[in-house]
Amino acid sequence: MSLLIRGGTVVNADRSFRADVLCRDGLIAAIGESLDAPADTRVIDAGGQYVMPGGIDPHTHMQLPFMGTVTSEDFYSGTAAGLAGGTTMIIDFVIPNPGQRVMEAYRQWREWAEKSVADYAFHVAITWWDDTVSADMESLVREHGINSFKHFMAYKGAIMADDEILVNSFSKAGELGAIVTVHAENGELVYRLQQKIFDMGITGPEGHPLSRPPQVEGEAANRAIRIAEVLGVPIYLVHTSCRQALDAIIRARNEGQRVYGEVLAGHLLIDDSVYRNKDFEFAAAHVMSPPYRPKGHKTDLWHGLQSGNLQTTATDHCCFCADQKAMGRSDFRMIPNGTAGVENRMEVLWEHGVNTGRLTMSEFVAVTSTNAAKIFNIYPRKGSISVGADADIVVWDPEASKTISAKTHFQKIDFNIFEGMAVRGTASHTVSQGKVVYADGKLDVRRGAGRYVERPPFAAYYDAIRRRLEHERPVPVRR
Repeated sequence: MSLLIRGGTVVNADRSFRADVLCRDGLIAAIGESLDAPADTRVIDAGGQYVMPGGIDPHTHMQLPFMGTVTSEDFYSGTAAGLAGGTTMIIDFVIPNPGQRVMEAYRQWREWAEKSVADYAFHVAITWWDDTVSADMESLVREHGINSFKHFMAYKGAIMADDEILVNSFSKAGELGAIVTVHAENGELVYRLQQKIFDMGITGPEGHPLSRPPQVEGEAANRAIRIAEVLGVPIYLVHTSCRQALDAIIRARNEGQRVYGEVLAGHLLIDDSVYRNKDFEFAAAHVMSPPYRPKGHKTDLWHGLQSGNLQTTATDHCCFCADQKAMGRSDFRMIPNGTAGVENRMEVLWEHGVNTGRLTMSEFVAVTSTNAAKIFNIYPRKGSISVGADADIVVWDPEASKTISAKTHFQKIDFNIFEGMAVRGTASHTVSQGKVVYADGKLDVRRGAGRYVERPPFAAYYDAIRRRLEHERPVPVRR
């Protein structure tokens, strides 16, 4: 069956225009005014609404084993919740245990993701190093459509990548034409500060932001960026949360370095006062890393997004319920790190971005979809309303309003970090692979309908970088 979205205004990252959109066989088949529809076509009346590329959340953790438990959201429920909010694709993370073969972990995550109801891809974390890791990185890029590798600079004693791992992995990624991503926090400093604060008798959630001040993120961000500069590899910083990390990104970009920054919807809208709430369950529900920051950092992050120095928005969707968070009731270091948001990202960014004038509609499309598609090399298949692109579309009603609540959301978690927030502008319909999967507040999804999306490497870019570095390398002086 074909699908015709009639009477709406198409909004892409570069322009907006009035047009009908015809979808057939999972692709956008035609765009134009007054399109004819085949007899068996389903028609959506989009009059007064916007027709935009489905959202891409480039940072989620579904079904993640972490800190002695497993996230409450799996690939089925998590991708379904995303569709309810207009997000039609996620990029999740394969995270091998130290010493585990990377390919073994990749196969496990692929198996877990088979239940997805929307399209998905993976970043693969490098948590240790030997020759097998190098070989597996090569296999992933050349045979399995992986073009991004993640590095946790935090979590000492677990998955932390030290400088030796960073240098080895960044170098290999450069050879393969892959981009590197980092969770920028100085793990040694965090470990030391956690112990110091706990020994002072601060055991509740308020200890979490004290042990991870902005400086530890700023230092790690600058270090990772400079390692990437020396090795000539593009770098993407996930969940940039403070001005110190943003300053490191801006400085490097002004110097011509290929650096990208991601910001979470939560870091744009929530401040660190949540950790001082006397209700343990409330405060613990907000524990994530990096933590929410003092209010001034939110303004800087919005400026980073508006200026283009931060290119993408994400959620770090990593759900733990109250009984799981209670593991750290007497020790903040044991509270599982993570919050939700895949369902609400687009609507809170519309409310606080477009409705406030911080973002234009096209900028909204760029930071919620198109830029991620471009950075991770799946544009224009994703992130674009264009003929031949995947028919992943959100029909957006700018006048529809709702109040966000855990009582009504689809996310599989008992808390919502945006609880009670009123928003104007929500998805009326979400289309995945040319099929209406969300309409009128109801999901219509099929387990396993989501596809694994392969992402090719950036060989031409890396060849150019290597040629430039060779040209600029100083000639040895004979003495």
